[in-house]
Amino acid sequence: MQSNEMVAIDELKKPYFVWFEENWVHDDILHHHQKGQLVYVESGFQYITIEEKIYLLPQNHAVWIPPLAVHKTNSHSEKIKLMIMFADVSTKAHFYQEVNVFSVPPVLKEMIKYAEKWSKLMTSDQDEYLFLQALFNELPRFVEHSLTLHISVPRDKRLIKVMEYLHNHYQHEIKMEDLSDAALLSLRTLERIFKRETGLTLIKYQQMLRIIKSLELLSSGNLTVSETAYNVGYKSVQAYTRSFYSVMQFRPTDFVKTI
Repeated sequence: MQSNEMVAIDELKKPYFVWFEENWVHDDILHHHQKGQLVYVESGFQYITIEEKIYLLPQNHAVWIPPLAVHKTNSHSEKIKLMIMFADVSTKAHFYQEVNVFSVPPVLKEMIKYAEKWSKLMTSDQDEYLFLQALFNELPRFVEHSLTLHISVPRDKRLIKVMEYLHNHYQHEIKMEDLSDAALLSLRTLERIFKRETGLTLIKYQQMLRIIKSLELLSSGNLTVSETAYNVGYKSVQAYTRSFYSVMQFRPTDFVKTI
């Protein structure tokens, strides 16, 4: 949220705070909150950097951002409706201490939408408290499938040109020699440093970029699955579907139906 709003939220004495907005513009400067934060994308898509990892939130997906986690918005679709809920987290349950990105099941979706009645309510309300207490208490059980849909931002400056190359050419066949030349490193050294910094191999990173971009295209609703597959560099719909499923545990057609 914008910095002046962030201060107001951190100063709120109430344990929960709901903020829903059409065409939301989240703060693009790194910041954090004392409260944990649930961000749900009802329509559109949103990129969020959390603790130096970039996450994509497609339509009908949410992310749990732990208390004090440093985050910011990278970019978003032209029209977006975000539903954001802040919560004091007293439990030490593992779920609340980690970033979780997940597809929102129908029951949770209805609960989030119902909570819109308390949007921007600054004063305490017993009904709001009881309802949101139940929602956040059950949140770990609502999350049946947490995604690993993120890409890490490496700190090693030797990888800057490699990252630029990957992001600009992810849809093409990439020669590993071109990447090692860009980094002025041997291929073996580059692969070792890259895996250490991002947690992924170069090939897996390119796959993640393709899947993330394809989700963005699918969320726009302007392209078919086939057109999306070819736009992000796959030579066949079958290859794209296999790659998509290995990352998402959904098929592209299943995903389109859910959004």
